[in-house]
Amino acid sequence: MALPKKLQEALDLIRAMPKELKAQVLLEYAKKVPTPPPGVELERVHECQTPFFLGAEVEGGRVRLYFFVPDEAPTVKAFAGLLKEGLEGEPPEAVLAVPPTFYQGAGLEELLTPLRLRGLEAALLRLQGQVQRALS
Repeated sequence: MALPKKLQEALDLIRAMPKELKAQVLLEYAKKVPTPPPGVELERVHECQTPFFLGAEVEGGRVRLYFFVPDEAPTVKAFAGLLKEGLEGEPPEAVLAVPPTFYQGAGLEELLTPLRLRGLEAALLRLQGQVQRALS
């Protein structure tokens, strides 16, 4: 199955950039992470060394995502922004179908350590678990 359109477009943008600009583009996604509204339950992604909290809901057949990552962790916050940009508003089935290594081929492996990339995978898997539970 193809990636959701917005996620594919974000990865295509990163892929198209020269290595020296990829980090800048990625960090732009960090700016797209709003503070979650009061009362939203967030789950910690323990696989990340940086505090990374997320929540997923299904409303009206669409996924809503919430994140909290400290501003002092711009790379991790960029992951949250990339997931929000690419998956917010998608049908649950589309979110559940995204493979954990969805980022491969976009050039993120050039910039980020394997540990950071495993944290991104863990965040996606945690989101998918929440979406699955919301459907149950």
